[in-house]
Amino acid sequence: MEFFDSHAHYDDEKFNEDRDEVIEKIYNAGITKFMSASYDLESSKKAIKLIEKYDFIYTTSGISPDGLKDSIEETRNEILKLKEVILNYKNQKKKAGKQDKIVGIGEIGLDYYWNKENKEVQKYAFIEQIKLANELNLPIAIHTREAVMDTLEILKQNPVNKKGVFHCCPFNRELVKEALKLGFYISIAGPVTFKNSKNAPEIIDMIPIDRMLIETDSPYLAPEPVRGTRNDSRNVKYTAQKIAELKGLTLEEVAKATYRNAEKLYNIEE
Repeated sequence: MEFFDSHAHYDDEKFNEDRDEVIEKIYNAGITKFMSASYDLESSKKAIKLIEKYDFIYTTSGISPDGLKDSIEETRNEILKLKEVILNYKNQKKKAGKQDKIVGIGEIGLDYYWNKENKEVQKYAFIEQIKLANELNLPIAIHTREAVMDTLEILKQNPVNKKGVFHCCPFNRELVKEALKLGFYISIAGPVTFKNSKNAPEIIDMIPIDRMLIETDSPYLAPEPVRGTRNDSRNVKYTAQKIAELKGLTLEEVAKATYRNAEKLYNIEE
């Protein structure tokens, strides 16, 4: 049985001591593809080094709400630098006839929980990176927290050609309903296993299995029964098992469907 962890952060400093060892263990545990998502310019560069080293790791490049500069002008310059990094990589792969493993733009979006003072900068960055995704013909990976209405409004006003996924999607009925209506996938992470996720069964029931991804968001959000530890992609199995229980499916059915969905979204060949 194989799993695809659709969102993790292996450039994170929490893996500095044993990154290669952990990645090898993850692959040997049956997580045969995973995404090391970026959140700012520097992490995008680090993720490119990872995907160059490992055949089974892919990346999305982007600047998250947490990785933004203070002003719109500074943010504009940072996005232009990001575009240059992405295009340099893609051109090199094209010339060499090798696989291009920057498969999306992300994580991008809005976060009004941690960042309430720079909403206009966040909106600007989100819209500009949607434009970048459309220019590059790539899907997006969305981060949204306590910003549901603004996130949906921007997506409706700025359609994404290749759609995308709500990563670590909040268990919000309106968000899930509208995201599915807009053609997006929903990615489920460790919190689905938490005892205080009271509305998880209802939300999981709303999401068709062919529109669902699974993720760890490693090294964060470790699921039960390892909650509170450093997370890694091996733990995606706990999330998949919980989804299987809630949907009345087998673990293998969830693993196969979410693997196929991630490959389809990110246009990754089997």
